[in-house]
Amino acid sequence: MVKPAVYFLLLLMAVATPSLLVESSDDTNHAYTPCSDTKVQLSDGFTFGVAFASRQSFLFNSSLQLSPCDRRLSLSNSNSRVALFRPKVDEISLLTINTSSFSPDLVGGYMVAFAGRKYAARSLPAFVANSTYTVTGFTLVLEFKKGRLQNLYWKRDGCAQCSGNSNFACLNKQDCAINTNSCKNHGGSVDCSLGIQLAFSGTDKHLSALNSWYEVENLRQYSLYGLYSNLRDSLTSQYNKIF
Repeated sequence: MVKPAVYFLLLLMAVATPSLLVESSDDTNHAYTPCSDTKVQLSDGFTFGVAFASRQSFLFNSSLQLSPCDRRLSLSNSNSRVALFRPKVDEISLLTINTSSFSPDLVGGYMVAFAGRKYAARSLPAFVANSTYTVTGFTLVLEFKKGRLQNLYWKRDGCAQCSGNSNFACLNKQDCAINTNSCKNHGGSVDCSLGIQLAFSGTDKHLSALNSWYEVENLRQYSLYGLYSNLRDSLTSQYNKIF
């Protein structure tokens, strides 16, 4: 029996708030692998993956983007990596991926968030790094309908976090990027671990609204937003101290 491609990928160190892959007393979702299909309710845990590879690796016949769970992709034969997370449904989470021994640019430079198999959902490939630039801060929204994951999409802030800061470059007017050679995994002094701010939208299996994405949107206009974007803020601060 051929296994989905994701099971052949190497699991990276991944840290989230709250703790990952730990079942709580109010967690009714017993699907723990990212290629499982499930429906969730408020306070359940939900497992999804983030795969790292070249942009082309996520395409079937060089044109159709498939989920990393789809065995038609040849991710298992490429230099791919995957991180697994299990956040609590409708809680704003800060996810980090330790890059101390992992260089995104060396495995293709793009990432795709994904979950599900028969009801597969995946994000568009997001640029992470190449030999020149590395993007470390991301916002990911998981959209559900009646408890079933429908979509995962990256939200950009138009480089608001690094506006006017000459130590960063604004790529495509949407992503703040640091010079890759400044990262510790390339001999520099900056910790370029990836930070993903996660939120939810849509409805759970009982049609209860998932509102955390709207909370994130509202927090953007207040100083409290710093509590949820401190990964990116701390990176900016440590980088500025170098100069």
